[in-house]
Amino acid sequence: MNRMFTALAILAVLGVTTTKRAHADALIVDLSNHLVAITTGFTGTDVLLFGAVQSEGDVIVTVKGPDQDMVVRRKERKVGIWVNSESATFRNVPAYYTSASNRPMEIIANMQLYSDYRIGLEHQRFVTEIDDKDRNSSHYRDALLRNMRAAGLFNKRPAKISFLSNQLFRTDIHFPANTPTGTYTINVYLIRDGKIASVKTTPLVVSKTGVSAAVYDFAHRYSALYGIIAVIIAIIAGWIASVAFRKR
Repeated sequence: MNRMFTALAILAVLGVTTTKRAHADALIVDLSNHLVAITTGFTGTDVLLFGAVQSEGDVIVTVKGPDQDMVVRRKERKVGIWVNSESATFRNVPAYYTSASNRPMEIIANMQLYSDYRIGLEHQRFVTEIDDKDRNSSHYRDALLRNMRAAGLFNKRPAKISFLSNQLFRTDIHFPANTPTGTYTINVYLIRDGKIASVKTTPLVVSKTGVSAAVYDFAHRYSALYGIIAVIIAIIAGWIASVAFRKR
């Protein structure tokens, strides 16, 4: 509730600012938090995006995580056992992708505009390397999207953007517990008459903090030493447990 009142207050200020700077900005956007801190007990969180427009129009928001390479494998049943066979490698795949709009996207603009600006999952351009000559890459792409949606990292449909007046709007961006770390890019598009009137881009950082961050950093910087320490700790824990049970 407090966050809602705070957001409304900020939106009111943005509305005044928009009036004073109407000649300069058609769109003003900000976040309730530009850092998502992942701690040991992180179970997911929502970040409030809010803003104001100079005059009426439709708003679309896209949130894209850092690019990564992903491999999709096709399983095949051989001698009664399911094994991995052919595969496809996708490059430039966002680790996270979601979108939001105030109205259904199909009535806001045409597909050509979304393709030009790469708005929506179907318009993301992945570089594909496939070693399966018998299958089209679209089968692997569909499997990739299906897996990422099941993991909660790609949204199944755009979230809702709510207009609090003719100028002020807001939406919540959900980050699940398995959100990858990195720098995220949030694009906000103001669309009028099927054309882009203004675009605002703002970054958001997802980062590990606290003890988990220190352990994660150590494990990646000194992987061999981390493995040795893990083995030693396991041996000591096993020895302590055996001594405790022997005394009983």
